[in-house]
Amino acid sequence: MLGLIQRVSEAQIIVAGETVGKISRGLLLLLGVQKGDIENDVSRLVNKVVNYRVFPDDKGHMNLSLLDIGGELLVTPQFTIAADTKKGLRPSFSSAAPPDEAEALYDTFVVQAGDLCAVETGVFGADMKVTLTNDGPVTFMLSS
Repeated sequence: MLGLIQRVSEAQIIVAGETVGKISRGLLLLLGVQKGDIENDVSRLVNKVVNYRVFPDDKGHMNLSLLDIGGELLVTPQFTIAADTKKGLRPSFSSAAPPDEAEALYDTFVVQAGDLCAVETGVFGADMKVTLTNDGPVTFMLSS
């Protein structure tokens, strides 16, 4: 399971002209589910995302987590980050989990994260328009 996190001052997801998820200060997470991922991977990645220290403390050092600052999380299903890009000029999605499996693990991730912090989401399988103000910019690729 892969998660690209971006520290944001604001972010939103629009589907068919309608805002479906919107946060202020927090993290935008692009979540990719790979073949072989299981619920244990979900739990590990949830823990990592909400506790990853990417927010500045009073000295300006990245020592605070999403939980520490009471920030929000915007979770976006993003199968393309599971792509294999090692060969050629076209991505291969053979390592991405099948849609039904990926959606179930995505839903589990949202529920588990929602038990820890404020969570907004995108729409699985939809054509989404994501806008954000990346704060820093600060972006990290995490894996379970």
